[in-house]
Amino acid sequence: MQLQPSRSSANRVIPGFRLSLGFTIFYLGLIVLIPLAAVFLKTFTMSWDAFWTAVTSPRVMASYRLSFGASLIGAFLNVIFGGIVAWVLVRYQFPGKRIVDALVDLPFALPTAVAGITLTALYSHNGWIGQYLEPAGIKVAFTPLGVVVALTFIGLPFVVRTVQPVLEDAERELEEAAASLGASPLQTFLRVILPGITPALLTGFALAFARATGEYGSVVFIAGNMPMVSEITPLFIITKLEQYDYTGATAIAVVMLVVSFILLLTINLLQAWTRKRAGK
Repeated sequence: MQLQPSRSSANRVIPGFRLSLGFTIFYLGLIVLIPLAAVFLKTFTMSWDAFWTAVTSPRVMASYRLSFGASLIGAFLNVIFGGIVAWVLVRYQFPGKRIVDALVDLPFALPTAVAGITLTALYSHNGWIGQYLEPAGIKVAFTPLGVVVALTFIGLPFVVRTVQPVLEDAERELEEAAASLGASPLQTFLRVILPGITPALLTGFALAFARATGEYGSVVFIAGNMPMVSEITPLFIITKLEQYDYTGATAIAVVMLVVSFILLLTINLLQAWTRKRAGK
């Protein structure tokens, strides 16, 4: 008599749970946990006073404010305008739509240094855009505003590609029902569409923010790198490494990791709470 495999084993494509979980933990440990642990272990070789002095000097604090502040602003702008781009790509048909859809992914494919040089050329005082902004008193290149522009540029695809599939799967019947009951377009958007895409918007915000906090290549050219003005934290870490101050560099990196983790955890908890409310 020939034994037939059970339904669960027949549908199993990869090995069992224990082997898969073991491989997952090993891979994450090798790629993520061990490098992060090495950063913390290197930092622990410092005394508390030395650590506190390294991470709270005025120049470092100024870089924190710029890096995290510009990352938050860039992610927030991408939530607004990235959501609009995703809406247009999903809800409308127009000539060149595929080209626009492909352009959204350009920050993914473009080398960050090339993006930084291009943005600097565009927004400098004699650039295509900067030559019209500076007479109006708006200076972008070599200022904190230039950092915001660069971080907004590299974070746009995260919001668009997160919101786009949610809009594609949204039920149009709910919008039609709301309209038939007398809801205005604004009410339909706020009460029907927005609750459904809010978790995706928060996910895109978190991804754009996480990407922006560690960005270096596209920012270092347009920032100007003036201490206390337009110097980002990743650049300050590179400066520490070039000076062979490895413990100082890892101390600053630990602060960035902790703050970024707390912000991302908060956003994820807010996202879970939003989904829970939407499911009720």
